[in-house]
Amino acid sequence: MPILKDQIGNTFEFAQSPKRIISLVPSQTELLYDLGLEERIVGITKFCVHPYHLKSTKKIVGGTKKVHFEKIRLLQPDIIIANKEENTLEIVEELRKICPVWVTNIITIEDVFQMITDFGQLFNCRTEAQKWNDKIQYSYNDFKHFMKEKPTQKVAYFIWKNPHMVAGSNNFINEMLKLNNFINIYDNTEKFPGRYPEIIIQKMKIQGDPEIVFLSSEPYPFKEEDAFEIGRFTHHAKTVFVDGEMFSWYGSRLSKAFEYFKKMHERL
Repeated sequence: MPILKDQIGNTFEFAQSPKRIISLVPSQTELLYDLGLEERIVGITKFCVHPYHLKSTKKIVGGTKKVHFEKIRLLQPDIIIANKEENTLEIVEELRKICPVWVTNIITIEDVFQMITDFGQLFNCRTEAQKWNDKIQYSYNDFKHFMKEKPTQKVAYFIWKNPHMVAGSNNFINEMLKLNNFINIYDNTEKFPGRYPEIIIQKMKIQGDPEIVFLSSEPYPFKEEDAFEIGRFTHHAKTVFVDGEMFSWYGSRLSKAFEYFKKMHERL
């Protein structure tokens, strides 16, 4: 196999395509399955819920932020697939003592295309990878056409409660918001440092006064009472519950996300 490079610049040289894969990222587990690699997946996280049957056929090795190193070691993986944002540096460094760890780094749609191409080379499934890239590219082009005449709207996208956290700058959710002609009021690294800043909901009006407040289904599943609580401080803003997977899962899920976004705009 040729020398390959992951998305944080680490180089890898495999004598043959890795046969035993552990995936520590739910959206990447789904992608590996969609690339036809189900038989090679030996371990996943408890959050890897698509496709659902994998939870009963594959070994659960922990979560994304906390893994069972011994369970992973016993599975004798050839490669572990991680992500710069989802998995901590400490976890990745510890896992490197077991086997090579391939780290993705996804912020833009282009990063998604690159990851799929990389997996095609890494797991010798280039044709399948190209099919998925073509499918996503087609949906992406179609969606850009759909969005041409849509006005911009100011939004806030909540991901967590206690403390309240939102999507800020430099993350995939923010890129998805931009594609939808939404102006994220927290996309400002000087005022709101970090990818997912903690905010005080009482200050939302002066922080940007959003027209729409999105409450995500994950990682925190927001409820009606949360909408009521946040709504008290946004006055005229419309509160909308959204499927967090469509905004934050990169990979093959994107082909479904663009259709979801179209329906969302029709509701708005």
